[in-house]
Amino acid sequence: MGYGSQAAATGQTSLIVAPSDGKIPELTELAERRFAEIQARRQRGAWGPEDRNVAERCLLGFNAGPPLNPSVYNNNFQLFQTKDYVVLLIEMVHDVRIIPIVARPHLPGHIRQWKGNSVGRWDGVTLVVDTVNLTGKTSFRGSGQNMHLVERFTRVDEDTLLYEYTIHDPESFTQDWTVSVPTKKNSSPIYEYACHEGNYGMTNLLAGARNLEREQVDRD
Repeated sequence: MGYGSQAAATGQTSLIVAPSDGKIPELTELAERRFAEIQARRQRGAWGPEDRNVAERCLLGFNAGPPLNPSVYNNNFQLFQTKDYVVLLIEMVHDVRIIPIVARPHLPGHIRQWKGNSVGRWDGVTLVVDTVNLTGKTSFRGSGQNMHLVERFTRVDEDTLLYEYTIHDPESFTQDWTVSVPTKKNSSPIYEYACHEGNYGMTNLLAGARNLEREQVDRD
């Protein structure tokens, strides 16, 4: 487990390439209030599994996206194409995104999904994926349900796939920001990631919370 031992050939010191200071833009007042509400809920403890985040519940991986976000483990993904679709298979929580690459509009705005609604197209040798209709349950770095995400996948050489994405969310960030991640070809297979199976962590978290509550009652 770790962030790797090899430097990117690009020489970049931050994954964020815009703005130029390499930092995530400041949150808006609305996003700060939303974040404070989330923190307050976490402080009170969890009554049930629904009060824990989706990663702890093995519903979505914390780095599976959208957008993809390099983390300390399970960063592998596989991208393959059929006639009408591109499939993105993610190692973390064996997540799969099936993205149409035929001309079609997004789903109506009232139909929202945890991973949003993605539509792809080819721009030369670059696969461009446009995603909207997210929910507040899958916030990324403070984003809201109205985030508009544009991802770009470009194979720059035999062994390198450049993954870039831009986040447009004026309700949450004071400006747009763009991330660039050079990924390297890996010939190893993607193994099954079993998360729900044997997820003792969730049971123990909730059992521990109930035990603390009993101790508080006994003291009172």
